[in-house]
Amino acid sequence: MFRIRSITSASLSQSERELSEVQRILRASFSALSPAEIDSLPAKLADPRAYRFQTTLLVAEDLRGDLHGFALALFASDVGFWYLDYIATGSTLRGNGIGGALYQRVRELALASAPIGLFYECLPDDPARCSDPAFAKQNAARLRFYAQFGARPIVGTGYETPLRPGELDLPHLVYDDLGTGRELGRDDCQRVMRAILERKYQHLVGPEYVDAVVASVQDDPVRLRAIKPRAKSVAPRVDLDEAVLVVNDRHDIHHVKDRGYVEAPVRVRSILRGLEGLGSFKRIEPRPFDRAHVLAVHNAALVDYIEHTCGQLPEGQSVYPYVFPIRNATRPPKDVAYAAGYYCIDTFTPLNRNAWLAARHGADCTLTAAEAVSSGQRFAYALVRPPGHHAERRVYGGFCYLNNAAIAAHYLSGQGKVALLDIDYHHGNGQQDIFWERSDVLTVSLHGHPSHAYPFFTGFENEVGAGEGEGYNLNIALPEELDADGYRAALATALARVREFNPRFLVVAFGLDTAKGDPTGSWSLGPDDFKRNGALLRALELPTLVVQEGGYRSSSLGANARAFFKGLCGRSA
Repeated sequence: MFRIRSITSASLSQSERELSEVQRILRASFSALSPAEIDSLPAKLADPRAYRFQTTLLVAEDLRGDLHGFALALFASDVGFWYLDYIATGSTLRGNGIGGALYQRVRELALASAPIGLFYECLPDDPARCSDPAFAKQNAARLRFYAQFGARPIVGTGYETPLRPGELDLPHLVYDDLGTGRELGRDDCQRVMRAILERKYQHLVGPEYVDAVVASVQDDPVRLRAIKPRAKSVAPRVDLDEAVLVVNDRHDIHHVKDRGYVEAPVRVRSILRGLEGLGSFKRIEPRPFDRAHVLAVHNAALVDYIEHTCGQLPEGQSVYPYVFPIRNATRPPKDVAYAAGYYCIDTFTPLNRNAWLAARHGADCTLTAAEAVSSGQRFAYALVRPPGHHAERRVYGGFCYLNNAAIAAHYLSGQGKVALLDIDYHHGNGQQDIFWERSDVLTVSLHGHPSHAYPFFTGFENEVGAGEGEGYNLNIALPEELDADGYRAALATALARVREFNPRFLVVAFGLDTAKGDPTGSWSLGPDDFKRNGALLRALELPTLVVQEGGYRSSSLGANARAFFKGLCGRSA
């Protein structure tokens, strides 16, 4: 049994070890590669703009962490295609299906970005075109292997044109439509060939050669060679990704029983029931973290006010904001009830004796999950309440007191760039405010347009950040009526921005209030939609922390959460 995971950075010790092993295999098995190209692999992972490809390294490892295979895939986001650069497996496991599992993972990764297709090179299977006729048999087997997936060489073009007279072993360019049935058009083929030649082989070919090869593509759609596939081999056992689960076991002390208050303990119980038997989670206990992690994203005066006010309130009594003074940073009201309107953005988020205790423990739960991700866990889920994404640096509101996702994103940013993707129905105004002037944390929010959705005063598309953070906040404000296809199109836009940012970690502010029938939303996503959306996030191949935010229709919370994590963790049933 083995697992496949993505390496997105060479900065962690485990990644350094595996990257070094990949480079060793490249030197030993691919003699045509120059030392400089092999040495540049860490830089390609870190700086996609410089190399004009986003590079993804997938590694297959056993449960002891030993490397048994890898695949190196490149994405040209400006042209819209994927290129499989190398795929290799260790000799000790040859025939055990690792190559097929790696290739299938590359296809899943590529399909999520709706590209032109997946391309790669295969050496010829015609003995007359091989420097050693014995190579033809090996090359034919390789082409048959890829034919299992529907991939075929492009024919009728000048892609195999030799650079020098008599040159042999010139590769075919192979096209995989990723199971879509899409024919490859001439214009798309020309753009792909030009990008490959100019970006991968600029040290070998000149403009005249490139122009001639591109001009040789005349068929529309292009022609593909027919290859009879060999019988499919038995699929290997791949260890599906297990997620760490951290639950706020003190969430239910915060129970506001006022009529119409939908942020209730039943939310967590409903989600846990939905996840029972899924087999995707390993539950761990939360541990306490220093208060400094909270103060890194929240103003000390806000934190002190919430903690002090909650601590002095009698059991069963709540303080609701009801007057909102014009804020003067030097003169906040001294009365705790009046001050509520100074620190809160709405009239329906009360303070009570247990609000601070539940919120503070929720932050510890989220940091525990973030710590697991930072230590190599691919997925972690912080199932917490109260939620957090409406809490800004200086104010609370929207049922939120401390911004769990932002606290975790700041914690993870100590190891590299972080993308914080908010897929709650409501705008993530908290993280927008907290990271407004930072470029190391990208904030992206898909939400109902503020013309009809809380919090009404933020979430417009012209809010892009300021100073160093300009261009690192993306709001995708969506109409009141939206179907699943429209939502997926918006999510694809968000994920394209995340890929461009090339983060080390992904934090997802996860709202289930996008579901059909939610009392705070107006959309109609169902279990199948949540599963597909989870699979799209999986295809980013990033260490991912999911933090629970909204979702208030208790009858559907469990089914929708279960479906989302099926997609995220690669479960089919």
